[in-house]
Amino acid sequence: MRVGLGYDVHRLVEGRDLILAGVKIPYEKGLLGHSDADVVLHALTDAILGAAALGDIGRHFPDTEERYKGISSVLLLEKAYALVQEKGFTLGNADICILLERPKIKNYIPEMEECIARALHCERGQISVKATTEEGLGFTGRGEGIAAKAIVLLENR
Repeated sequence: MRVGLGYDVHRLVEGRDLILAGVKIPYEKGLLGHSDADVVLHALTDAILGAAALGDIGRHFPDTEERYKGISSVLLLEKAYALVQEKGFTLGNADICILLERPKIKNYIPEMEECIARALHCERGQISVKATTEEGLGFTGRGEGIAAKAIVLLENR
């Protein structure tokens, strides 16, 4: 068994879609980034790669490469998980926490868990997504950005 931890943060800006865990969330701002800037899937991808000692998302999908501009982070997660499977691991479970003041995303969490489960070829019960505020503190509390933390357990096949 191996454990991996991932963290990511992106700034909220106007003129971008807000994509969290592969789900488009209606909001007046979106996250700034080279890809679709899905902070949730970036943290999860880092956790999965880290658990298998494969580095991080930037090592495999650098933001300096044009082919990743605007790419869906679901595709990056799927590619990263394929690398992990090649090393003989499978997902035990993933626990994800999204840190944001707004928008409120409680109603989107089941769809987020389903999207992640599809990408990782696992049961929804292996995926936990939750959200919390930071009580107005820091950049997430001021609504300047969104952060996400993820931890995964990989099991040997």
